Amino acid sequence: MTTPEQQAAVWRLLDANLDRSREGLRVVEDWCRFALDRADLVARLKDLRQRLGRLHSERYKQARHTATDVAAGMGHPAQAERVEAQAVVAANCGRVQEALRVLEEFGRSEDPQLAVEAAAIRYALYDLEVELLRAMGGGSERRERLRACNLYLVTSPSPRLEAVVAAALDGGVRLVQYRAKEGSLAPDGQPITDAVRLQQARALRDLCSRAGALFLVNDRIDIALAVDADGVHLGQGDLPPSLARQLLGPEKLIGRSTHAISQLRQAVADGCDYVGVGPVNATPTKPGREPVGLEYVRQAATESPIPFFAIGGIDGQSLPAVQASGGTRVAVVRAITEAADPAAAARDLLEVLG
Repeated sequence: MTTPEQQAAVWRLLDANLDRSREGLRVVEDWCRFALDRADLVARLKDLRQRLGRLHSERYKQARHTATDVAAGMGHPAQAERVEAQAVVAANCGRVQEALRVLEEFGRSEDPQLAVEAAAIRYALYDLEVELLRAMGGGSERRERLRACNLYLVTSPSPRLEAVVAAALDGGVRLVQYRAKEGSLAPDGQPITDAVRLQQARALRDLCSRAGALFLVNDRIDIALAVDADGVHLGQGDLPPSLARQLLGPEKLIGRSTHAISQLRQAVADGCDYVGVGPVNATPTKPGREPVGLEYVRQAATESPIPFFAIGGIDGQSLPAVQASGGTRVAVVRAITEAADPAAAARDLLEVLG
C-alpha cells in the first residue's frame, strides 16, 4: 500500500519529468524554428509538447518543492562541452526520451493515461530525432528541392509515357510521380504487370536523374526502393506514413493525398513531406471522388506548414483561380500528358506559376 509520503514523492517525480520533457522539446522546437526554418518539424514538436502539457496535472505541480530537492541545481561537466548546436539538440532529445521513460514507468499505477501517452511520444521522438539530425547535417537536400518545385507531373498509363515525361522535363518540370494503379493497361493493351511497372519506373527514374528532377512512385514502396526513387506518394487507403518511413528511411520523401483539413493535419503529424490538396475539380483520374473546391485550397494555404500541391482538373484556365485562393503549387495529369506539345504545356504552366 502506498503511503501519503510515497504518493507525494511520485507526484513530484512526475512533475519534474513532465517539466524536463516539455523544456527539452521546446529547446529542439526553437532550433527547428529559428535555425532550420522547418515549419513541419516545429508543428510536430509543438504537438508532442502540447500533448504532454494537457496531462500535466495541477496536483503534480502543487507537489513541487524545489527547496528540498537534493539534486536541484546539480550539473555535470559534459554540459559545458556542448558548444555545437547539433550536440545541444542531441542532448535535449536524449533528455526528453529519458524523462518520458520515467513517466511511463511511474505513471503506470498513478496515471495510466500519462504512461501510455509518454510511451507513444517517446517512440515518435526516436524517428523525429533521426530526421532532425540529418536535416542539421545536410540531409535535407531532397526537401529543399521539393520546396523549390511548384509544378508536379503525375503520370497516367500511355504508350507514349517515356516521351511525354521527357518532353515535360524539357519544358521545366522538376517533380514527377509515376502512377500505374491496378487495372491500368500496359503499352500492349494488356493489364499492366509488376514487371512492366518496374521497367517503366526505372526508365522514368533515369530520365529524371539526367534532368535533375525528383522522382516519386505512387503507392508502391517496393518499386520505389527497387529503382531508388526519391520517395513515394500515398493515398488515404495506402500504407500508413509511419510504416512507409520505416521502410524508406529518413531521407526519402513521403507525400499524402488529402481531401480535408483534418487529413492534412494528420499528414503533418505523421511526418509527411508534402500533401496533395483536392480534387479541386471533378476529374476522370479520380472517378466518383467529390471535388473539394477552392475552399480547401484556402484552408491549406492558411494552415499547412509543409508544401501542398492543389490537384484535380487543373489546367491553364483554372490555374488563376487556384492561385487567387492561395495555391502556389499545383499537380497536373492531363494538362501535360494529353497536350499536343507536353513541353510547351509545361512551360506555359510554369510561366503562370512564376
